[in-house]
Amino acid sequence: LNEHLGDLRGRKIVKFGSIGNTGRSLMIICAKLGIDFCICGPMSALKDTDYELIEKCQAMASENNATIHVTDSIVEGAHDATCVYTDVWLGMGQPAELWAEKISALEPYRVTSEIMQLACEGAIFLHCLPAFHDTNTTIGADIAERFGVTEMEVEDEVFESRASKVFDEAENRMHTIKAVMYATLS
Repeated sequence: LNEHLGDLRGRKIVKFGSIGNTGRSLMIICAKLGIDFCICGPMSALKDTDYELIEKCQAMASENNATIHVTDSIVEGAHDATCVYTDVWLGMGQPAELWAEKISALEPYRVTSEIMQLACEGAIFLHCLPAFHDTNTTIGADIAERFGVTEMEVEDEVFESRASKVFDEAENRMHTIKAVMYATLS
């Protein structure tokens, strides 16, 4: 984010879909660094422990002149976002039987060109990968056949757009992983 946007204080990051581990981590980091953060997804996906964490992060964010917001309104979530973030709808290790339920709940929160147009001019798109944005993978093709969706958390047009910085994000993560491995082995 800093590489593409510079100083992030006072800017807004929105995480589309369920909160998940990625959303929780982003929320904590944003609260500590003074970055406005919004979770935009179905309220039914939030657990009691999520609400506890949200309250703690709201207090932290307030101390750092930022806000933490939760909404199920796509327009409200995307409005003024500097970064639109999403991740996979079903995490590794979760049973495949959950696909139908997840697709049904999260399909309205797929990141589309329309959502990106609601964000700030020059907003970037991030995804921690892997992304199901087409049917060119075995899993993507299987999901399309079983559930009739050719794109899940992000449409291919956004994933392949100039706004997409997913491969820069992956490259940075690679260097972080190497540093952790070096520190562990030293």
